[in-house]
Amino acid sequence: MSEFLLPKRFPFRFSLPCLYRKKAWSDKGAALGEKYRLVDLAELEGGARGGKAGYADVRVAWSEAGLAFSVQVADKKRPPWCRETRLDDSDGLQVFIDTRNVQNVHRATRFCHHFIFLPGGAGPKLDQPVAAWLPIHRARENPQSFEIESLGLRAEKRGDGYLLEAFVPAEALTGYDPSEHAALGFTYAVIDRELGEQTLATGSPMPFQEDPSLWATLELVR
Repeated sequence: MSEFLLPKRFPFRFSLPCLYRKKAWSDKGAALGEKYRLVDLAELEGGARGGKAGYADVRVAWSEAGLAFSVQVADKKRPPWCRETRLDDSDGLQVFIDTRNVQNVHRATRFCHHFIFLPGGAGPKLDQPVAAWLPIHRARENPQSFEIESLGLRAEKRGDGYLLEAFVPAEALTGYDPSEHAALGFTYAVIDRELGEQTLATGSPMPFQEDPSLWATLELVR
């Protein structure tokens, strides 16, 4: 039997700074420097679930225009497995955002969002990146609709992995108003069949994909 019945991160509520960047996204992507890197809380449990510890470097920045993300995955021996028709099963970055940061509810509200970004999976050769929104299971209400083309995405293949940069504009985030709400509920999941699942806050087997109370907090700071 496992020494811990619950993940070590489960009893804690984590709050991390998310730094401001006036131009969070451009035609060249996000290009987020080291100061935007999020601490790897998975190290509290020995690293990614089912794989290598700390294999993904995840960074995030905010501006009035929206949120920018960057993930660099290294130490891979095989190409990422991505399918546009199987988003949840694919290797890539999933982000979960609550623009009201309500930490005491177990079902998503209309302020909760789930975005998926894949380094491949589209096109005839399955080599084109994918940006998508998915409804959250058991959500009380879905957020407002938006044009999926408004999501920014850039992918770069590397010898032992990939770099993925993404942008979620304010219009895709119901309730996003940093001047009034300077904290976001947030977690991410980097999925990789070879290297495991790396999450910010509590990960599997807890139902973080649908329960906002299991997410961390991002403090929007300048």
